[in-house]
Amino acid sequence: MKLERPEHPDPYSLLPEVPSLTVTSESFTDGDTLPDTQVFNDWGMTGGNTSPQLSWSGAPDGTTSFAVTCFDPDAPTPSGFWHWIAVGIPADVTSLAAGADLPEGAFHVRNDFGNKQYDGAAPPAGDRPHRYMFAVQAIGGDPLPINEDVSPAVALFNVGGQLLGRGVITATFAVPGS
Repeated sequence: MKLERPEHPDPYSLLPEVPSLTVTSESFTDGDTLPDTQVFNDWGMTGGNTSPQLSWSGAPDGTTSFAVTCFDPDAPTPSGFWHWIAVGIPADVTSLAAGADLPEGAFHVRNDFGNKQYDGAAPPAGDRPHRYMFAVQAIGGDPLPINEDVSPAVALFNVGGQLLGRGVITATFAVPGS
């Protein structure tokens, strides 16, 4: 596979501005390399395929739920790659433990692997480091009008329609070439 291509911009920088949430992780530090526990365990990868611990604060008034996502804008596709989409997280929840089940009322939407769960980093061998952008998005109003079988695009379109705020923490990961 030919991998030379321009770097995609930060996709969130292309969206309308919203208030910022603070997002932190006990699993990694913003800008650092993603640990093996958050790497995929298939396609020749041998990671733990475990969702990271995430905490957030600063949700705007009116927040009724959160969506937590992981997006790789550097995947060699025209549209990046969604690794994780969890929606319906209650407004009183401000963290998820590493590998945790979702709280009552929340659910996973199908990711780009076709699974309803977190699936870890899996960049092509020899490609530049990929950015894994973990976003926590504060949602206002009624529950999102989606179910677990919608596409990532439909899920995030609906998140955007009720978005009150967002925070992002990013880690990178690369697989050396052979």
